[in-house]
This record gives sequence, structure tokens and C-alpha cells, in this order.
Amino acid sequence: MKKLTIALLLTCALTGSTAIAQAFKEKYRPQFHFTPKANWMNDPNGMVYHNGIYHLFYQYYPDDKIWGPMHWGHATSKDMIAWKEQPIALYPDSLGYIFSGSAVVDKNNTAGFGKDALVAIFTHHDPVQEKQKTGKHETQSIAYSLDDGKTWTKYKGNPVLENPGITDFRDPKVRWFEAQKKWVMTLATKDRITFYSSPDLKSWTRESDFGANEGGHGGVWECPDLFPIKHEGKDMWVLIVNINPGGPNKGSAGQYFLGDFDGKTFTSNSKETKWLDFGTDNYAAVTFANTGNRTILMGWMSNWQYANQVPTDPWRSANTIARELALKTVGKETYLTSVPVKELDALNTTTFSMKNVKVKDQLDLTDKAKNKTGLFRLDLTTKNTADFSIILANEAGNELIIGYDKAKNQYYIDRSKSGKIDFEKGFGEKHIAPRFAIESNIPLTLIADVASVELFADNGLTVMTDIFFPETPMSKLSIKSVSGITIDNLKYTVLKPSVE
Repeated sequence: MKKLTIALLLTCALTGSTAIAQAFKEKYRPQFHFTPKANWMNDPNGMVYHNGIYHLFYQYYPDDKIWGPMHWGHATSKDMIAWKEQPIALYPDSLGYIFSGSAVVDKNNTAGFGKDALVAIFTHHDPVQEKQKTGKHETQSIAYSLDDGKTWTKYKGNPVLENPGITDFRDPKVRWFEAQKKWVMTLATKDRITFYSSPDLKSWTRESDFGANEGGHGGVWECPDLFPIKHEGKDMWVLIVNINPGGPNKGSAGQYFLGDFDGKTFTSNSKETKWLDFGTDNYAAVTFANTGNRTILMGWMSNWQYANQVPTDPWRSANTIARELALKTVGKETYLTSVPVKELDALNTTTFSMKNVKVKDQLDLTDKAKNKTGLFRLDLTTKNTADFSIILANEAGNELIIGYDKAKNQYYIDRSKSGKIDFEKGFGEKHIAPRFAIESNIPLTLIADVASVELFADNGLTVMTDIFFPETPMSKLSIKSVSGITIDNLKYTVLKPSVE
């Protein structure tokens, strides 16, 4: 058996078939979502595009599969699909662990580290002060890189922003505000957001607070982001605020606000609490810096309810696929939309298409798909005339159900029979999401990897991301409707693993 194992792994390596090798060795390992080779990962942070390379930094504990003293892990990609893990970028030091933050390209050398220096802005979390309960254990610091992110030097004057006595004072997201030639920091401060500004990334001035009486307050506010998106010819500002707990389907989630930002104050234009993703597995989602007119978001594909318990080995956690953001107005409300980045098309292999298909009871696509891996993309359009569901299943009898409930006008993902669910009492549940679109047509895109589904309904108006842990690959696929529906268009694409 040992010889057979070595031979199979060698064959996999020689043929470049990462999927077979990984599946053989590591159950549940995603094949086109970033995961660290080993140990704990949570929030993506410091995401930045520079000199043709996307940099993904992330909260990382290199010594165990559960959360511990935080470092900044590092991975790079040319296309946001195939990621190469790099050496750890930032290690804990005398000021504390390295918590979440952001990175910018300092094009004008405002900090004096060098033109086009990459500057990371992050939270130092001091565990010693935390035990002393001073309320000042989180401060903001910076580091810089002059070699495209390969090596980092921490600024000798750290921290650059002291804590005024707020227990949760973290996750700085920094961007250049061109109109006033200054940097703006969006900082999570307990259950609200505080804005700071700086001419040089070193000295910071408090500008304003937002959120005391707005949005969801079921938990602490974390990992914010602030950016403009062009909508109907003018800039609308988007403020993302991740919250834990307090999400729409329990646990961690990301909410957002739309409005105006004048360099000092953010003013929301709606009292409605809006959610980035109604699934349970897109947390700490923030955008890449320096991507021009594209706004690209990526999140941590887990939830603090069970992140430390998911049954993966030797790693824990993955990231969502990268998503491109836009805005769409429906009636009197405007919503953020997110769709898979076009770069994902690089994974496309065989496809089949169908038109005007009547589904009464069940349409089994398993034989037509000829796909034993469970990696696929499904694009379909139907009318909102009746309930329907898409069922992923396997030989072991596991089922993951993604569907639309016409009476409630809701989408849902039901993972109650999806495989291993006993590691956390609330994992095997049905999650629901409202439908915001008012057209009769329902366009859906579903992206499936080994252990996750990402649903983009109505061109990204409603999004759901859920992880699951099937006993064997979800190689069966069917569409069901008791009342009957007509699928106007259906396209099924087998996806290959991403290989760096």
C-alpha cells in the first residue's frame, strides 16, 4: 500500500493533477479557493494590487490549527485565482500580536519610506495590557516594503495611533482621499466607526464617528472598509462594517451603508440594515487597494460560531472567491451587488447548455455533467413562477440544497443533510435570504468547490456563501420543482483546480 501511495502521489505531481493528489491526502481541501498549506487562518487583510501582482495578507497562526498569536501570512497571485503562499510578512513583537489592517501604495512618498513603497497599517494587540484591563491594549502601527512585499520593516515610531481607552480599537482600513490630499483611516471602535486622517501615514487626527444609532448592533464592529463606487454618473460612498455576532443567519456577517463622505464625516442615506452576504461564511470581507476603477472584495469563508471546530486538517479556513462590486437601485433603495470576478473563467473546462427546459418534479443532470469532482459553475435563468431547488448530492446520501421559496420570496441554502455537521450544534441549518429584485426573471450563478457553495442571485443583488463537509465529493446534481418551472437558459461548466 505504501508503494502504491507513493506511486499515486508521484503520478499526480508529474501530471500536474493537484486535485487528485490533494483529494487523496486532504479531505475537504478547496481546489480554487485560497487556503494556507497548514494551520490557522482568519481575516484577509492588507489586500493590495501592485506591479501586476495581487497581494493577499491574512491573519495567521503558524503553530496550530486554532486561533493563537496573530501574524500576517502572505500569498500572491497574478489573477486572484491561483495563489502562491509566501513567507510570513509580519511577526508579533514587543508591542503585541499583528491584528487586521490594510496596505496601500504610497505613490507620492508621503511617509518618506520611498516612492511607491508598500505601507501596511495594522493593529498591534498587546496581550499583557489586555490582561491588565487598561482598555488601551490595541494601537495602530505601520510597516513598509521596498521590494514588492517580499520583506517588511516596522516603523521605529510605532504605534502611530495610540488608544484613547476603547477596548475594541482595531482593523484600520486606509485609502488616499485625493480631493483633500490626505490619507483617511476607517477604524472599528467597539460598536461604531471612527474616521482619522493623516498627511503622511504617521500622524493621525480624529475626524468623526459613525454608527452609534445605525445598522446592526448584535455584536462588536470589526474589519471596516470605505470606498466610492460610480453610480448613475456620480460617486456613492460605501461603508462596510463586519459584525460578530449579529448576522442575519447567526454569528459573523458583513453589513454595509451607502451615502456620502466629505473627507471628515460619513452620512448614510438609508436606515435599512443591508447585508453583504446572507450565508454564514463570508466574514471580514474587505476590498483590494490600488485596483483602479474595479472594486474587488474577498472575505474569510468561515464563521466565529464554529471556525475553531471545522473538521479540516492540517489547515483551517479558506477565503471566498474574489468578487467585483457595483451598485443597483431597486425602487427607492440602492444595493451593493457582487459577482464573481471575470478571472474565474480561467478555470472553465467542459460545458453544456440547455434552453427552455421544463422541470416537473426532478431534472437529473448527473450523467450529462460527467463530473466526479463536484467542482462546477451553474448559470441559469428562470421565472419566479414556483418554488425550485438545486440539489448537490453524493453516493453517501449527503445533500446540500440551494433554492427559491416563491411564497416567501426568499432564497435559501439548507445544509442540514450536507455531511459532517456534528462539530457545532448550529451548523446543520437552513439559511434564508430575501429577494430584492422585482423582475420576474431570476438569473442565478452557483459556484461549487469541494466544501463550499457561493450563490449569486439576480446578478449579485442577493448573495449567499456557505461551507459544508460532505463525506465524498458532491458528484450528483439535480433540479427539482414540485409545481413545475421552465428554465429559459442553463449552462453548466466543469471547473478545474487552480494551480500556481
